[in-house]
Amino acid sequence: MLHKTFLLAGSIFAGLGVAIGAFGAHKLKDFLLQTGRTDTFEKAVMYQFYHSFALLVVGLLILQTQFNTKYLNYAGYSFIAGILIFSGSLYILCLTETPKWGAVTPIGGVCMIAGWVLVCMSFLK
Repeated sequence: MLHKTFLLAGSIFAGLGVAIGAFGAHKLKDFLLQTGRTDTFEKAVMYQFYHSFALLVVGLLILQTQFNTKYLNYAGYSFIAGILIFSGSLYILCLTETPKWGAVTPIGGVCMIAGWVLVCMSFLK
């Protein structure tokens, strides 16, 4: 049943990526330019999209019985954590101008990397 969880999460995160990206491009544009955080905001949206699609792929791969679903399940959770921590901390950094959130971002990046390693491990069953 986890395949549905990851498909749902990927779809929701992708839709939110569109909404957040549009919000940033239109309503936050002047603020982000003023604070010099446009690139940071765009990076957060970009990585959210990449890993939303990764979640969709993981959900589909779980349906294929020739892959190790234990690793795919861990990968899916790693991607969810990565999106929330990496992109989330960058969004908070951009909106609050609180530099300490930049120290949290690498934790999300490690989660994303771990997700990709786990996907690879699932293929080596």
